[in-house]
Amino acid sequence: MPQLLTNKRLILLLLGVILLVALISFSLRDRGNVSLPEQIIKDAVGAGQSVFSRPAHFVTGIFDNVDSLLNTFEENQHLKTRLEEFAGVQAEVKDLRSENAELKQLVGKEEDLRDYNPIQATVIARNPDQWEEKIILNRGSNQGVAENMAVMTASGLIGKVTLTTPTTSTVELISTLNPNYRVSAMVVGGKKDVFGLIEGYDAERRELLLKRIDANVELKEGDQVISSGLGGIFPKGILVGTITEITIDEFGLTKLAYVKPSADFSLLDHVVIADRIMPEVDGEDNGVTGDDES
Repeated sequence: MPQLLTNKRLILLLLGVILLVALISFSLRDRGNVSLPEQIIKDAVGAGQSVFSRPAHFVTGIFDNVDSLLNTFEENQHLKTRLEEFAGVQAEVKDLRSENAELKQLVGKEEDLRDYNPIQATVIARNPDQWEEKIILNRGSNQGVAENMAVMTASGLIGKVTLTTPTTSTVELISTLNPNYRVSAMVVGGKKDVFGLIEGYDAERRELLLKRIDANVELKEGDQVISSGLGGIFPKGILVGTITEITIDEFGLTKLAYVKPSADFSLLDHVVIADRIMPEVDGEDNGVTGDDES
């Protein structure tokens, strides 16, 4: 009896294998339509795939979106950093171009300094209370700078040294309100040169005062004023400014001219100090201008 059951099972197994092989062969054939069992199986498998694939795709999409957002944020931060670096480089290039142009002009100005050794310097400090009166340079007695040396920019005369330390020097500008500050000057452009003195500064008009001009000489607006070189401090021929108005002084004896400075005293950076080769002479420029007079 047990042997009979064993034979039946073997027979059933063989029939099952034969049926499976037949079904596989039948399904592998090229057919135009699908059998009902195949349809049922495929529909069941497809439904199961849909149930599991949609959540899987949804979760995968979330992670992809998060990863994309993180990459976008990092890329945005990188681009911002690069833009900041570019802005800094652009500003530096602009500053270097401006400095290069200014230094080129100063080199040309050095050729005009007869009997003087030019010392190039840079403005390193200004007192807000004396913005239009004094500046501090990065050159001092160690570099050969001494008191009463003239200082100028590529645009024109700006002042003279009044105080030195080993590494710095203080310059009093010609726009100072110091009544003892004088510059021997002359007006050019007419039939003959006209001499006078720069004495004082009109803070309201932001212009220099050219005084002690002979009442009989003819001046006109637009004439240029330069240093005469007769005062003993300032080199001859350095541009001071342009006449904007001519009037009579308060005593009615001489003429007075308002002179617009050629240099912008509010934007001073690179300057040239004129170191005298010839010995200093006593002239109109040598008035007391230091702190002792205040």
